[in-house]
Amino acid sequence: MSTILYPSPIFGPVNSRRLGLSLGINLLPPEGKICSFDCVYCECGLNAENRPKFSMPTCDYVLERLEERINELINLGRYPQAITFSGNGEPTGHPDFPKIVHGVIELRNRLLPKASVCCLTNATHLLKPEIFRALRSIDTPLLKLDTVSAEYIARVDRPTSFYDLPALLNLMKKFDGRCVIQTMFMTGFWKGQSVDNTTDEYVLPWVNTLKTIKPRLVTIYTLDREAPSQTLLKASEKKLRRIAAYVTAAGIPVTVSI
Repeated sequence: MSTILYPSPIFGPVNSRRLGLSLGINLLPPEGKICSFDCVYCECGLNAENRPKFSMPTCDYVLERLEERINELINLGRYPQAITFSGNGEPTGHPDFPKIVHGVIELRNRLLPKASVCCLTNATHLLKPEIFRALRSIDTPLLKLDTVSAEYIARVDRPTSFYDLPALLNLMKKFDGRCVIQTMFMTGFWKGQSVDNTTDEYVLPWVNTLKTIKPRLVTIYTLDREAPSQTLLKASEKKLRRIAAYVTAAGIPVTVSI
């Protein structure tokens, strides 16, 4: 099993399947993972296997390093299309996440005005008003929604604390069509149990929920890097295209990353 852990607090830019040339912000420690999910497919590995020894970077340090890296890239004639909160776990778990978001937006406006500020989040902290407001303030909040089956989420996404799915779905609706929904589809097994969420049993209720959230975009994807277990399998392009057709039929823009 391979594990991908990102430098902290700034990494890249990397060529993102969904965001183009993206400069990453990792608010978690560089040698471990901190996340409110423990997804069986996470490229960063399982939580228990990657406990960090160092603390999260401070707000000031994040902004200083980001400004330095942006200036380095500008001097090289490279202009990222996105500045993206991502990295070794859930970025909104940083205690200064709202303050950091504010600082990043100010830096973007001053140095890279054409870049989008994005955040890849599992949406578990939306119930905190300050996190909800911070995510609403950025250009592209990408909210994870692998399914609307609580049983599947408990088995595959594995929240590490209480997870109120109905309340979170209600808050996703309050992004007023500005959010992007990101969904991982895969097949195979985890510890003898199916992780296949590509069947209509899971897809049709998910599509019906998308109709109520009304995101500006849905991005569906499958495994791209080695997962914690070789029994987890990529969803086929045929299956992803079939799922995308349901989303299109619902009147919602969709992209497919193979």
